[in-house]
Amino acid sequence: MTGSPSLAAAMRDAAAAVEAELDRLLPKPEGPTTRLDEAMRYATLGGGKRLRALLAVAGGDLFGAPRQRSLRVAAAIEMLHAYSLIHDDLPCMDDDDLRRGKPTVHKAFDEAAAVLAGDGLQALAFEVLADPATHADAGVRAELALGLARAAGPRGMVGGQAIDLAAETRTAAGRPLDYAEIAHLQALKTGALIAYAAESGAILGQASMEDRAVLRDYAADLGLAFQIADDILDHEGSAAELGKAVGKDAGAGKATFVGLLGLEGAKAKARTLTNSARDRLARFGAAAAVLQELAEFVITRRS
Repeated sequence: MTGSPSLAAAMRDAAAAVEAELDRLLPKPEGPTTRLDEAMRYATLGGGKRLRALLAVAGGDLFGAPRQRSLRVAAAIEMLHAYSLIHDDLPCMDDDDLRRGKPTVHKAFDEAAAVLAGDGLQALAFEVLADPATHADAGVRAELALGLARAAGPRGMVGGQAIDLAAETRTAAGRPLDYAEIAHLQALKTGALIAYAAESGAILGQASMEDRAVLRDYAADLGLAFQIADDILDHEGSAAELGKAVGKDAGAGKATFVGLLGLEGAKAKARTLTNSARDRLARFGAAAAVLQELAEFVITRRS
């Protein structure tokens, strides 16, 4: 992992704390649902950068939210993210066999178990947010749940995946997506959940709407830079580094930022977005140091 020692420590500490919270919140394998419980835990524990979790925790810290509350929100976001990866990897979707360096859930278990594990994780994420342990104020809990639903739904992550699948047909017909279209796709498929993660800590901390808007704008730049960096890694990296297959999108004829802008153009665009993301946080000063450094991390990472 690249990045400053302070960011590396923050990511390591947040990942460990969120891992412990997930282990506590996820159902323990027992009884007739043992296989389902095992699949949910397999998909969620022991892997990933926990980027979205760190955004939630760092945002909560910025606005004085108790860490235990932000860890619950971070765990819910990671559950939702894990569900999306399970379903994206299915043969009827992106058809991947490897995720985070190990077999995807439908390979380790079976397709039915994978579908149900994803369904279970999605429902559990909202259960965690709606629990009074997340916040004593029911209005705050409702806003957290509403925000996650919007980020995950038809005008968020699910909508982005639908556009992505449809884009393969368009490409095959000789009408590939242009830059604005692929940027919109990624703002939904990847960016919406990243934006929610960044704002969730501010919701917990009951920050002003102005401060929340700043975090949303920061996250919009961050999310697009993250996806461009993913495309660059898919072009330059290896399966060993990334823990998943590389080159599949280009091989399937999907529009990528590298394909649209060229490798150097994509790198330049990612750098511009990163600089913009960092600039947006100037109002918070040193208190936003982790979020500042995280913007740099997304385009210098190697996995």
